[in-house]
Amino acid sequence: MNIVELLKLRGLDTSKKIKLVRHQDQRHDLYELMTTGQLETYQACQSKPILDCEYMISFIGLPYSKARLYGVYKVLSRSRVAEVSLPSSYTLSEDPDNWFYRLEKEKGYKDLEERIVIDWGQSTRAWHQWFTEKEVVEILPTGYARPFPGYLDFVLNFDELSRIFNHPEANREWQSALSNVAGIYLILQPSTGAQYIGSACGIDGIYGRWKNYSTSGHGGNKLLKNICENSENMHREFRFSILRTLPKSLTQKEVIEYENFYKNKLGSRAYGLNEN
Repeated sequence: MNIVELLKLRGLDTSKKIKLVRHQDQRHDLYELMTTGQLETYQACQSKPILDCEYMISFIGLPYSKARLYGVYKVLSRSRVAEVSLPSSYTLSEDPDNWFYRLEKEKGYKDLEERIVIDWGQSTRAWHQWFTEKEVVEILPTGYARPFPGYLDFVLNFDELSRIFNHPEANREWQSALSNVAGIYLILQPSTGAQYIGSACGIDGIYGRWKNYSTSGHGGNKLLKNICENSENMHREFRFSILRTLPKSLTQKEVIEYENFYKNKLGSRAYGLNEN
């Protein structure tokens, strides 16, 4: 099945002027924008009037020319960025002379969003195209977070971390990878730059340790807990990444020695969220 057939079955009027858009931007973490509710504003702001159409079908770029459906939108109007008030939660800077499109998400596609993967084809530089028959190559399971990119090549926000643990079957790649290694990890509070450095060892490796963070955000750590208790949703600000992987065969004492090395290296005791 191709994307035209699929969306037509769901009621999309394919006689309309429809654009396909594949977001892939090396400057920004699009999964971060998606899970923090900023991607809709991001895609509404364009340097050129490329969304002069009736509907836009939005995708997030994946490796190997694949693209993951984000949503189907009706294009309502066009103005300059300077003429609108962008949400206060929007963290990117936009040129006031750029175009802003008022978009309205269409109902009836919720169960397909973030699950349908198409083959965009060889012309990935052409990130916006008129509606055409691109093959549906995969349907991702409900609750899928994102592809595992490698141990040192990701930063997860709290919502993504929770999704990985709340839907383990859909995110088995993450479960397998994080369970196979011990390591040193970093939790960052972006608004202050404060850092917490921790370590994980034992049979379940980093996966077992991060599971403790997936509900509360603080995992029982004192200073992180204090931050969470001061504001109900503060834990959603935390960002999780790995500084170094280690063999699970190391003893707890050996892993803690590596942890202390990184605490000293990054100054997380004096200027961060580590007490010891």
